Amino acid sequence: MPPTRPRTPGRPDRAPGRAPQRAPRRAPDAPSGDRDVAGRYVLHAHLGTGGMGTVWRATDRRTGEEVALKLLRGGHHDPGSAALLRFVREQSVRIEHPHVLSPSGWVAEDERVALATRLVRGGTVEDLLLEHGPLPTTYAAALLDQLLDALGAVHAAGVVHRDVKPANLLLDPTGAGRPRLLLADFGVAVVAGDPRLTRVPGPVGTDGYLAPELGAGGPPTPAQDLYAVGVVGTQLLTAAGPDAPVPPGPLAPLLAALRDPDPARRPADAAAALAGLRALDLPPGPPWSRDRPTPDVPDRMAASVSTRPGAAPLALPALLLLLALVLLVTALLLA
Repeated sequence: MPPTRPRTPGRPDRAPGRAPQRAPRRAPDAPSGDRDVAGRYVLHAHLGTGGMGTVWRATDRRTGEEVALKLLRGGHHDPGSAALLRFVREQSVRIEHPHVLSPSGWVAEDERVALATRLVRGGTVEDLLLEHGPLPTTYAAALLDQLLDALGAVHAAGVVHRDVKPANLLLDPTGAGRPRLLLADFGVAVVAGDPRLTRVPGPVGTDGYLAPELGAGGPPTPAQDLYAVGVVGTQLLTAAGPDAPVPPGPLAPLLAALRDPDPARRPADAAAALAGLRALDLPPGPPWSRDRPTPDVPDRMAASVSTRPGAAPLALPALLLLLALVLLVTALLLA
């Protein structure tokens, strides 16, 4: 897959904390009008659309739990299609770690192929930067700590993620407390030594997060993920695009080392970078800052109504309202 241009998470001329104005977009109907997927999942709300397909909030009939379900877009089901091969790759990466989001199941029936993961309700780091702006240093350090910890497990499993960026870092809703990050989307990840599932000209990943050596045709290595961590860390502190320079501060030496154009001068691995981060001995937080607003990660799905099979969440309030109206009319007639 060719590099894609990322959406800039925050702009310097926008006041921090101001929510961006996004054009309303109509959510698509369930494919073919059918909300049942292979007899196991029931689609509810549309969550997003990507290059491979759509993501839905769904219920797993087998467990009764809500999940995020990625439906492969129609036309990508041919056995040789890059999208289907990417889907196969993503569902095969099962890494057990508290900061790695792994698939919980997948199904295929006729022309429908779907991949399920745990439903993460706090949005992405990209959302947080768009809404809050630059993050306090200690808050950024907490996110980087979890990201490096996750990549340590990923690399130990022989996997290179290849698309570390704010949009692929999900957040549990922790409010103003300590953030909880999950590394997601292993659609372009590769396993060292495995044959490539797709062969495309040029580097694979997202512009701005690609390590310089990839431009020379270098093979995927963990050092490239570390370079992307340096870019992400810079964005956490600036809320600017991926080309922004490293700002001064306690994290500057580590971020500069991670972003070094020479992979040999970057930290040896994620564990070494994590050790360097923890050696800074920054305050653990909260509180995160004395002079800046506190970041808040809300439950972005709390306002939506559950529509699990057989549930009628609005039935009881409607009946109570109807009963109140009947009582009111009766009282008026008897008066």
